[in-house]
Amino acid sequence: MALFLSSRNVRHGGASLVPSPVLAGIAAGVTAAVIWATYLVAAKSGTAIGLLPQDFVLLRFGTAALVMLPWLLRNDPRTLGGVGWRRAIILALLAGPPFILLGTGGYVFAPLAHGAVIQPSTITLASMFAAALLLKERLTRDKLVGVGLIVAGLAVIASHASAMGGGHVWIGDLLFIAAGLSWAGFTVLIKRWQLGALAVTAAVSTVSAIVVVPATLAWGDTARITALPAGTLVAQLAVQGLLSGVLAVIAFGVAVRHLGAAKAGLFPAIVPAATLVVGIVVTGAVPTVPEWTGAGLATLGLVTAIGLFRPLFTHPRSSTPVEG
Repeated sequence: MALFLSSRNVRHGGASLVPSPVLAGIAAGVTAAVIWATYLVAAKSGTAIGLLPQDFVLLRFGTAALVMLPWLLRNDPRTLGGVGWRRAIILALLAGPPFILLGTGGYVFAPLAHGAVIQPSTITLASMFAAALLLKERLTRDKLVGVGLIVAGLAVIASHASAMGGGHVWIGDLLFIAAGLSWAGFTVLIKRWQLGALAVTAAVSTVSAIVVVPATLAWGDTARITALPAGTLVAQLAVQGLLSGVLAVIAFGVAVRHLGAAKAGLFPAIVPAATLVVGIVVTGAVPTVPEWTGAGLATLGLVTAIGLFRPLFTHPRSSTPVEG
């Protein structure tokens, strides 16, 4: 947390160095990516025990809205923390219930490897090119080389994953692509509108819960959730609501603010690698050589595109952070 809160100078060799906001953006982006990987594994595990996409929507936004309610009550609830109802509704359509329905619905037809590859890669590529077209964020050589490595790595994983699943896998793949495009639109808009991470999280959670919770109660469709063992229910609430619904959205908002939409959109590229590691812990499945190779290439591409090889500190005479 010191990366986000401290602005004190660091003395080195007699020169005063200021920690760059890039460090805060990178730390936040990595945090979001690890949480997303955990969410993907939990979503696949949930569908395997009978949960449906609408169950994940309730778990995520019902919990997230409760968590963010105290903050919202102290920060202008009439305008949803300053976001405004119109913008909040648009953001909720992109990163709210429709996004969860698409992303978790894909697992009804496709295996974990497909979701871990297709959805993050769609976010990465769509965010970068949308930011270049709409926000005029420059496509530097580092970014293009990094994207090439990311695509190569994801292609390696996808080529191995294509041997998995049945005849309707393509339906799940299309749902994953749609979810990725939806989140890419969310990424570009929060940068374009210069919205704070906490405000965005509170607004999206509140608008989503206003729709989802009454609808679920009216239909009485909670039997699958209430039938879960206590430990499983707590785990799903924690992953879907607290981690993915709150912390990941806040962390990603911080990454967008400090790095821009194009660079922040690169962090989903490390989700496949993170998903493989989380999958080992949760399911015991050991990744194959192609999966590790592809994940390594994608991670190297992220490091290259975001300019992590360049100095991460700026001299106080310059107010512009070093970015790739």
